[in-house]
Amino acid sequence: MPALGLAAWAGGLLGVLRPGWLPVAVAVSLALAAIVLRRAPRLLGTWLLLALVLVAVASLASLRGEQVGGGPVAGLADDRAAVTATLRVTSDPRERPGRFAPYVVVRGRVSAVTGRGRTWQVDTPAVVIGDGRWADVALGSTVRATGRLAPADGDAAALLSTRGPPQTLSRPDAWWRGAAAVRASMRASVEPRSAEAEALVPALVVGDDARVDEALASDFRTTGLTHLLAVSGTNLTLLVGFLVLLARWVGVRGRWVVLVAAVGIVGFVLLARTEPSVLRAAVMGTVGLLAMGSNGREQGSRALGVAVLVLLLLDPWLATTAGFALSVLATAGILFLAPVWRDAMAHWMPRWLAAAVAVPAAAQVACTPLVAALSEQVSLVAVLANLVVAPAIGPATVLGLAGGLLGLLWMPLGQVVAAPAAWCVGWIVLVARRGADLPTAALDWGAGPWSLALLTAITVGVVLLAPPLLRSPASGLGICVLLVVTVVSRPPTPGWPPDGWVVAACDVGQGDALLLRAGPGSAVVVDAGPEPAAVDRCLHRFQVEAVPLVVLTHFHADHVDGLAGVLGGRAVGEVVVTSLADPPQAVDAVRRLAGARGLEPVVTSYDRGWQVGDVRLQEVWPAAGAPGTGPNDASVVLVAEVRGVRVLLTGDVEPEAQARLARTLGDLRVDVLKVPHHGSRYQDLPFLTGLGASVALVSAGADNDYGHPAPGTVAALSRAGAQVLRTDVDGDLVVTVRDGRLGTLTGG
Repeated sequence: MPALGLAAWAGGLLGVLRPGWLPVAVAVSLALAAIVLRRAPRLLGTWLLLALVLVAVASLASLRGEQVGGGPVAGLADDRAAVTATLRVTSDPRERPGRFAPYVVVRGRVSAVTGRGRTWQVDTPAVVIGDGRWADVALGSTVRATGRLAPADGDAAALLSTRGPPQTLSRPDAWWRGAAAVRASMRASVEPRSAEAEALVPALVVGDDARVDEALASDFRTTGLTHLLAVSGTNLTLLVGFLVLLARWVGVRGRWVVLVAAVGIVGFVLLARTEPSVLRAAVMGTVGLLAMGSNGREQGSRALGVAVLVLLLLDPWLATTAGFALSVLATAGILFLAPVWRDAMAHWMPRWLAAAVAVPAAAQVACTPLVAALSEQVSLVAVLANLVVAPAIGPATVLGLAGGLLGLLWMPLGQVVAAPAAWCVGWIVLVARRGADLPTAALDWGAGPWSLALLTAITVGVVLLAPPLLRSPASGLGICVLLVVTVVSRPPTPGWPPDGWVVAACDVGQGDALLLRAGPGSAVVVDAGPEPAAVDRCLHRFQVEAVPLVVLTHFHADHVDGLAGVLGGRAVGEVVVTSLADPPQAVDAVRRLAGARGLEPVVTSYDRGWQVGDVRLQEVWPAAGAPGTGPNDASVVLVAEVRGVRVLLTGDVEPEAQARLARTLGDLRVDVLKVPHHGSRYQDLPFLTGLGASVALVSAGADNDYGHPAPGTVAALSRAGAQVLRTDVDGDLVVTVRDGRLGTLTGG
């Protein structure tokens, strides 16, 4: 059965990624069958079955791709047609941060579409992009929307960008309304305890992570606890396992226990939504339940093969999804590696403790190469973090659901039952935050083919060497001590940060994060980039332990969404923000993050100055009474001086504000210019080139789709005599002063 599962997986990959190769696969299968017939005729039946499964799943994937990509909806999408569509909503609305404002994403199946003067009756998956008015659309409802179609990637036929609110044609069925009521009751049952409990208890029970803030999600990623925020087989195993135990306790026996488990699985799917990820989790959870029985390893391995085969026959596109691969790898690790490691450690520690260590370790090791490919990190605290939070996961999950169900009858009772769930969640949050704050909680690891090949080889080596090493108490404890020492101490980076560095532009992707060195281990941070982990890694690279001042030039996501990475694990003195509180969602997020660290963001005022260690700062924009044209032109602009080096930090100000600055600042001359708005083509070039900067720093993400930096902007600055450095090409950008001479370095 595991071999059939692998054959199905290979067929899914073939049918989705290379459907044109299907005839070649059939020909190769027949040729190999002829070889098997001559060399090992008894294996012919097995080989033909494997080949049949591969071809069947590949054919299903290819046919589904043709159905999705060849119907009327896909044709209208290719023409970018304006349409009116009727669709049934198949996912909860998800708010996503946009460049200027958030937007809402909803998945659905189109049943009718009108465009180009015709109407078609169809059954086609599509993705809807709408404004905030789509945030309350209910899963299972039927709506009508007007907008413009565009081609979509993946298993959707089109992307529908709407022009207005949805028109609801029918409400969800009773079971969807019931599931929504239970989810709302779960949140309400823990709401009096804390906002974190309100967000995390539904995530633990059914993967409802809509209210988990990015800072906490980043800490969970660093500590390898992200699986707790998503729908996974663990959720189902805990809930249905508890339901089965409860049924047996009240006297249910025989086939009725199977019926109780089946009802529990159906209820879980309804609560967590019938999306592919939920169905995958339900099937993997069922495998986990089988593995808990007698002869669990044999039953579990057969069930895993059947699960992969069935899932891919139902939805061949799962073969290409990271969630599916992680589920299969983690389950396989628990089935095949954990028992061997448990038995090895049981020679010198209690068997229950050996099992508690072996299960998260096996799951983590099995998933390590894929996790590194997705996150470019290898967590070193994941096993310990999962081990420490394990006792809290079961009570938080079971009591969270019980509180939600009882809250439907009488909310005070639900709140009493759910209180221990909130306490357990508090412990999980504490472990995630403290673990993420450790100096070497995770190692940066490239996602290139050679880096991943090396990591895969290391993983295979760990799998082969672990049993003999873990069997001895000396080597087993030695490995644990070595891991602890590595995590709590920061490994040195020879030659980095460079001596005499004064200014650094962090490579944080498409965003800004600038460091001004205030002293040993201390820096002023101007903007925080788009993602907490990236700026946190940069601060670690520059050995910054204290941040006396954080300046957020404006509230766009690429400047503030990484704030949690600055605040986490460091002494932070003050957070200063621009006076224009737009967009409001980002403003609220900044206030919430700062408040969690006991800080209140301070709105800066024109002409304010600071002296922070070696850094002297003067705000020069926005000027009092200056006309506002949006968040970019409301960016805080600073003139800084660090050990004699003068720097102009410009945020994202655009030509209108730059022209005002030119008149205000007169004959200002600087050594270093942070080029506005990631080097876009919208610049007042006479102003920028007239600053006399020797170095121009451009913060931009590699392969960004904005065209940043613009070739014309780079060329103009170069002609003016500036050395133009770019994070998208050079990595971290560093300005140094040695013996009074300005220098630059890149990389790190």
